[in-house]
Amino acid sequence: MAKKIKTVSVKAGAGFILMILVLGILFNACNSKEKSSSSTQELTLPSANDDFYEDIIKYSGIDFFRTVGDEHLSNIVESDGGGAAFLDYDQDGYLDLYLSNGNYIDSLSMNKDKPPDRKSENGLFRNLHNGTFEDVTREAKVGDRGYGMGVLAGDFDNDGYPDIYISNYGPNVLYHNNGNGTFSDVTKNAGVGGNECSVGATWVDYDNDGYLDLYVGNYIKFDPQYNYYYAPDNFPGPMAYDGQPDVLYHNRGDGTFEDVTREMGVYNKNGRAMGVGAADYNNDGFVDIYVSNDHMENYLYHNNRGEKFEDRGIQSGVAFNQIGEATISMSVDFADYNNDGLIDLFVSDNVYCSLHRNEGNGVFSERSYKAGIAVACGQFVGWASSFLDYDNDGDQDLFKVNGELKHLYGQEDQLFENDGQGKFTDVSTERGAYFQDERVGRGACFGDYDNDGDIDAYIVNQEDYGVLLRNNKGNQKNWILLHLIGETSNRDGVGARITISSGETKQYAQKKSSSGYVSTNDPRIHFGLGNNEVVDSIEVIWPSGKIQKLENIKAGQVVTIKESEVKTP
Repeated sequence: MAKKIKTVSVKAGAGFILMILVLGILFNACNSKEKSSSSTQELTLPSANDDFYEDIIKYSGIDFFRTVGDEHLSNIVESDGGGAAFLDYDQDGYLDLYLSNGNYIDSLSMNKDKPPDRKSENGLFRNLHNGTFEDVTREAKVGDRGYGMGVLAGDFDNDGYPDIYISNYGPNVLYHNNGNGTFSDVTKNAGVGGNECSVGATWVDYDNDGYLDLYVGNYIKFDPQYNYYYAPDNFPGPMAYDGQPDVLYHNRGDGTFEDVTREMGVYNKNGRAMGVGAADYNNDGFVDIYVSNDHMENYLYHNNRGEKFEDRGIQSGVAFNQIGEATISMSVDFADYNNDGLIDLFVSDNVYCSLHRNEGNGVFSERSYKAGIAVACGQFVGWASSFLDYDNDGDQDLFKVNGELKHLYGQEDQLFENDGQGKFTDVSTERGAYFQDERVGRGACFGDYDNDGDIDAYIVNQEDYGVLLRNNKGNQKNWILLHLIGETSNRDGVGARITISSGETKQYAQKKSSSGYVSTNDPRIHFGLGNNEVVDSIEVIWPSGKIQKLENIKAGQVVTIKESEVKTP
């Protein structure tokens, strides 16, 4: 039975006018009744079945169909979206959900004589605290109709409310959270719109000045007139087009950003970015950036104390897969899967995927085959992948979302269980009927949306409704969630390094902004604790360099940790 969550803080003429009034009242009453019947209809979630993960989307109130925009999948750009984000936009303690859509864009379509007879937009769904959601897109003013790829949530102005950045084919969008349930489009003033084919993006305070900077991964210069390809492939691949340089925006702290791509050493004119992630892989206190590129080498930008970046992908061993191939790299996620205090890296692709184990001294070894992942992945095209402790046993497992690349053919998703000794086992078919379904998966966000202590998931599917996976059994073991509030550091605490000790187990994590493929996970940091009922100690090293230590924290709660309460040793 799920434990109830606790939250603690460690700190005209009269006749005509009358007729108009009566008609207006009747019209509004009808509208109100119609709206009430559709929006306030009581939704009842089913009781948990015997599956570990159960799809409850049809009971959730999330009515969202991800379209490719066109009448049918006709090019590589349409194949690559879209993203999802868990965020608490109204700061009520529950995760809400934002989704990007593949809205029709004339300049992208290969079928301009037949535009689709449908309207679509991005969507925001508010968590109603009972396991269900309501659509608040219109009132929140976030229904962007650009061609949506990724979704990135983060508090760029440190006002306590998460903002939303949408990477698009065409101009990107930055929505500022007004703190009253609405957002404002501040893209133009902020200077972060661009006009490329953007896919992945991440917030990163690269210079530790207390403000989130923005790295945007750009893909290809798509030409809808180019039509030379092998017929069974359905359309040309990414190497048929020139790549595009990524962009690094520095946050000035006044609501505006400046392009510092060239001066910071991250300009590569022919990149083909898909996933983008950031973490401090060498524990020097400065966050580094990883870019997974399509059909070419991946980048690992080492951060030289906020002054410059240097691509160390090749020399560190993470530019290619285990046999030196440049694969169709998609997802990027960082975690310490073997609990040795060093952040490791997983990259999903169209073949065997890459599990890069951090060996220290800036070097990684590729362990996909030895860890038991490669063979199981080989028959699938991997998109979103994230580390998560789905069973709360104290180590990082892997959830991998799959789907055919150039056709709307479904594939089963996969769940890999970590044995705690560096090996993973594909336990998908043992964890629920969902894993026997074939879907065209893309982005996914993971988090505890129902606040019961285990990790749930929302998965984006092409030309289909999404999936809301409820975790039914993870909270049979103990857990803790950490909610960081930076003050000298950036408000989200992005870049903070956390160590917890519970019983004989130590776990290490870092606060990230983006995870997996073009998506944003739960902003809180989740740890499974197994059978331990107490966390003996928590240490937080903030981006500012301040260190905070807590002791004897009871399991089964969200612990809010404010940087202002730090006592510097």
